[in-house]
Amino acid sequence: MNADDQTPRHGEPTDAPPSLPQAAADREHAGHTEPGAAPDPAPDVITTGNKAPAGAPQQRIHEQGPDTEFWNLLSHAERTTLQELGHVSAFRAGETICTEGEKTTDVFVLTEGWVKVLSAAREHRGIVLALRGGGDIVGELAAHAAGYRTATVVTIGPVQALVVTHDRFTLFLDSSQGANRAYRHVMTQRWLEVAETLRSRSANNGTQRLAGLLLDLAARYGTPAESGTAITIPLSQEEIASLAGTSRATVTRALRHWRRSGLIGTTRHPITIKNAPGLRTAAGRDTDPHAPLAGR
Repeated sequence: MNADDQTPRHGEPTDAPPSLPQAAADREHAGHTEPGAAPDPAPDVITTGNKAPAGAPQQRIHEQGPDTEFWNLLSHAERTTLQELGHVSAFRAGETICTEGEKTTDVFVLTEGWVKVLSAAREHRGIVLALRGGGDIVGELAAHAAGYRTATVVTIGPVQALVVTHDRFTLFLDSSQGANRAYRHVMTQRWLEVAETLRSRSANNGTQRLAGLLLDLAARYGTPAESGTAITIPLSQEEIASLAGTSRATVTRALRHWRRSGLIGTTRHPITIKNAPGLRTAAGRDTDPHAPLAGR
């Protein structure tokens, strides 16, 4: 079945939009929303972290530099055009957005919530390959893999996403140099992440990889808390172990030791990093020139 003919799980797709340049031009010329029209389905800028407590500064444990989320790299006109090419769908917590091996090619731009990207494994358990949050793009590789999904994407809590068929998404990239450049930047960053993961798994032990993972999660998804930086994404120890490429026993043992040592806390949030320098030392990043920016 062609992706354009598919019915979304939630909500109805918008009517077919005009050509890409004309869609943006019409919206800019109008200068206002027509009476009765639906509001824009997604904000201009999407933040990956949750809101900080009242009075707390909006900052991350370490600065990662420019935005790496696809949506935040687009201009306002590009976002408007992309919105007109797709429709917004809502997904419940624990819902599967797409399944590895299925023949669909829709592209999802996450506007709210989190998802985990899984690969099939034995005993019906999936290996957690990555996490994606607000502004990230998922499902973009299916059309490049003979039209089949290369991974399963499952929501972590409620999720809202802008859904665009691959044909329209490709037309969008071909028609906009800025969007094409943003897409290539995101893909480059992901390949660099894969390369760093491979390097880490050959050079570091499980405990070091776990410490590095916590630093990276805090840098990208952390929220300022009273005693440090909270990682509020609800992940099980088994999922954390999968992301770090280690065993659940190692995760349990390391978290217990770091909690007793004052490096982390697990009282009010799943994990709060209380001593980032100490955790960087545990990750072997205090003297590692190849450590990712998130851990420096």
